[in-house]
Amino acid sequence: MAVMNVNPTRMELTSLKRRLVTARRGYKLLKDKRDEMMKKFLNIVRENRELREKVETLIEDANKSFVVARAMMSDAAMEQALMYPSQKINLDVDIKNVMSVELPVFKFSFENEDESGMYPYGYATTSAQLDESIKALSQVLPYMLRLAETEKSAQLLAAEIEKTRRRVNALEYVLIPNLTDTIRHITMKLEENERGNLTRLMKVKDMMIQQQYNAKAQQG
Repeated sequence: MAVMNVNPTRMELTSLKRRLVTARRGYKLLKDKRDEMMKKFLNIVRENRELREKVETLIEDANKSFVVARAMMSDAAMEQALMYPSQKINLDVDIKNVMSVELPVFKFSFENEDESGMYPYGYATTSAQLDESIKALSQVLPYMLRLAETEKSAQLLAAEIEKTRRRVNALEYVLIPNLTDTIRHITMKLEENERGNLTRLMKVKDMMIQQQYNAKAQQG
């Protein structure tokens, strides 16, 4: 790993040690966040798969009924029956915070909760298969909204997981090793300087002792 271009001083060494403690703490927090988001992401993906299968089944049933109804009714009668929808839906979009990620929440309600309100036509001129198709489409709507909610949540979580993963890798494989190597390098440099200073002091001491010895010898 690369050693940072810093002055090998004790002040710099203290600063780098503080940065290393902060980096390790941040690494642990980000790693825990990434792991927790992965659990939530996998749960959403499993729910998304189940919802998609449910939606596809209901839409397939609705299409089958509609094809039969279309065969039994004229184009003019079909167009007249479906021209003016009688049911209205209120949709509210909210946001929930999951691990610092804002995920959408869809809430809806029918203006007319009565089941008969979903049919925009009279029963006299239409077939039972058209009723079944309209009912199947009405039943699939909540699942479709929940499916859209889970798919968007999965996309947002996946993007945040990838961002967090890059940060974790940068800390684990770049910043923390660089800080560790730089601290080791500065520590060795300071220890080497201390040994050099100690050697010089010992030489100075020996010289002073020798001078004192020589002075006493001349006096004697």
